[in-house]
Amino acid sequence: MNNHLPENANRRLGKGMMIAAWVLALGMLTLFFNGVLDRQHNPNQQLNTAIVPDEPQEVVLVRNKQGHYVATGGINGEAVVFLLDTGATDVAIPQALARRLNLKRGAEVISNTENGQVTAWRTRLDRVNLGGIELTNIRGSILPGMEGDEVLLGMSFLKQLELIQRGDSLTIRQTFGSGTSVPQSVRLQD
Repeated sequence: MNNHLPENANRRLGKGMMIAAWVLALGMLTLFFNGVLDRQHNPNQQLNTAIVPDEPQEVVLVRNKQGHYVATGGINGEAVVFLLDTGATDVAIPQALARRLNLKRGAEVISNTENGQVTAWRTRLDRVNLGGIELTNIRGSILPGMEGDEVLLGMSFLKQLELIQRGDSLTIRQTFGSGTSVPQSVRLQD
């Protein structure tokens, strides 16, 4: 009894294994390079902040290759990616992301964007955090035409902080008393 496969079957098996190896290698390279591209776009995926009671909280961001400050943070305890935008009045959230975050649409407003005027809805963000800096009761806007999942971290959040830019880094400092929440006297009012 001959236990050897015929030569044609061996060749097919060899070709199949070679194709599987190439597919696996290409898949691994794709995952690797996607990770590299993600880190280039958002070099601030892991923000380390030493929280010291009664001391200002501070986060240092690195500029990405396009010259923007992109960082991972959170809205109401859910992870989001922020693009810092001092030209944005509010924290601007794409409508699809606002739905996933279960944000309530408030009053309808007209917003001026780089693409012209658009209808948006006011919303309130219970908590917004960037590293160890957390502010509460932040005004936001839900924009229906905004593409993607990036949130514009606008002045309703940033105006309460000290921003210091040096070279390719931006230091963001929370300068008021102890804790990580905005004192009642600094909370935003509509």
